[in-house]
Amino acid sequence: MCIQIYIFGILKQTLKIMRDIFLILTLSIFAIIANSCQTLEQKAQKIHNKVLTLDSHCDTPLKLVDGFDLNTAHTNKDNGSKYDFPRMEKGGLDASFFAVFIGQGPRDSAGWKKAYKKSDEIFDAVYKSVEKYPEVAEIAVNPEDAYRLEKQGKRAIYLGIENGYALGRKLENVDYFYKRGTRYITLVHTRNNDIADSSTDANGPEFQGLSEFGEQVVKRMNELGIMVDVSHASDSAFYDVLKVSKAPLIASHSCARALCDNPRNLTDDMLKALAKNGGVIQMCILSEYVKELPSYPERDSARTEFRARHTDWNNYSDEQRKQGIKEWYQLDVDFPPNLANVQDVVDHIDHIVKVAGIDHVGIGTDFDGGGGVEGCYDVSEMPNITIELVKRGYTEEQIAKIWSGNFMRVFREVENLAKSI
Repeated sequence: MCIQIYIFGILKQTLKIMRDIFLILTLSIFAIIANSCQTLEQKAQKIHNKVLTLDSHCDTPLKLVDGFDLNTAHTNKDNGSKYDFPRMEKGGLDASFFAVFIGQGPRDSAGWKKAYKKSDEIFDAVYKSVEKYPEVAEIAVNPEDAYRLEKQGKRAIYLGIENGYALGRKLENVDYFYKRGTRYITLVHTRNNDIADSSTDANGPEFQGLSEFGEQVVKRMNELGIMVDVSHASDSAFYDVLKVSKAPLIASHSCARALCDNPRNLTDDMLKALAKNGGVIQMCILSEYVKELPSYPERDSARTEFRARHTDWNNYSDEQRKQGIKEWYQLDVDFPPNLANVQDVVDHIDHIVKVAGIDHVGIGTDFDGGGGVEGCYDVSEMPNITIELVKRGYTEEQIAKIWSGNFMRVFREVENLAKSI
């Protein structure tokens, strides 16, 4: 009996030791897993902070005309705002191209004059807004400015024009806007203009690509050192620009059509041609260009009804425009949009790298112009893209190319070509 009690005691003690060992091992495994995840995020954040990060396209300037304060930390509910200096700092974004966007209006002398005047007004608003906070940001005009300002802890704000409609039919306006700081021009927007056919004009192509005036514009951009942006251009216009331009091209905010069949996106053949040209496609994070989304009839109807009520936008007073913008962003509150996510975005980057190569892809969010995905809904969440890139095995060197290296290479080549012409 004593022996049985003794053996039972040993077994009981052994089971306790085994339980403790199992508990320790379990906790250790969980600790290793947790530490591994933390290490990956820490590694990504370290890379994100180290490399120069650049967003090649945002539409924030339209807000600046209405008095939007860039140095105030806003929320996404503030007129749909996704950009300001505090959130740029939080998101580790060093440089950005602010797009001076002009909606397509009448193609006549009155329309061109109004577009030119409105563009000037937006340029003035950007300069005023940025120069108000010299300790935080500066207007930049060449690649070196971004690296200089990064060392000073400041944001570099570049300027581009979205929609060559702003030029009217005057070639000298290319020179004028270059002097104002323009370093790329998106040739066309959602409808055909006097430069080129759009990829989304409901009436179809007009020039079967680039117009004669468009050819002159591209050549003059080459001579001045302005990057030619083929986002929004039709496929034919894209190939025409390739033939005319002596400089590499950019697509400042576009995606891969193989992953999302939208005419705004570039086909694999276009990606290969852009790579051969030495250019770069800046991955756009506007959900409708990233992924085919589930149907949303209520939201679609509300947006259609809005457009039906606001058919004369270009002739609105400032007060009417402010009210219209407020109504437009309210639709996102009443009918929250379906969104793609960060993983979907990096799927496009993976595909572009596979088709065109690591030297021909970057990031152009289109924030404040419709851009935003789950996990990167505003500029403060930019590090999440880097985290996903690290998860997929991209090296620091590759991530540096994606975040700015490839774009800056094209920027320099365009400048150098202009100096040699």
